[in-house]
Amino acid sequence: MEAAAVGPQRYSDGYAPRATAPSRARRDVTLCLHTWGLDHLVDDAALIVSELVTNAVRHTGTRRVGVSVTRHPDRVRIVVTDTSRTVPAIAPPDTDTEAHAESGRGLRLVDRLATDWGSERLRTGKRIWAELATEEAPR
Repeated sequence: MEAAAVGPQRYSDGYAPRATAPSRARRDVTLCLHTWGLDHLVDDAALIVSELVTNAVRHTGTRRVGVSVTRHPDRVRIVVTDTSRTVPAIAPPDTDTEAHAESGRGLRLVDRLATDWGSERLRTGKRIWAELATEEAPR
């Protein structure tokens, strides 16, 4: 007899939109993945959550940033929520301005690191999600 699955493992927390929110979210997601034995995902997940939380803090005027990590059998999903309904867009890579070159890189980074990502408008704001495959790629 095998034990029945009760559903995916999940961690979630919320952060005030302060400069410390990205580092706190990185720390919490890192601890969560270490606890689940998914150490090989820590670096990419930490960068992803940092970029998404930083965007929420800098660009949305949100009152609260939510972060959740859900472990599925084949993937980990990172979700960041905020109260802005404006969905993010990847900045074109050919912009010349120094200010634009400094911002807009985060979503390109998320796009490169994540297996898949996207965003959804909610009644109360939006959700941005990114997934990482749980199986290590062969080297």
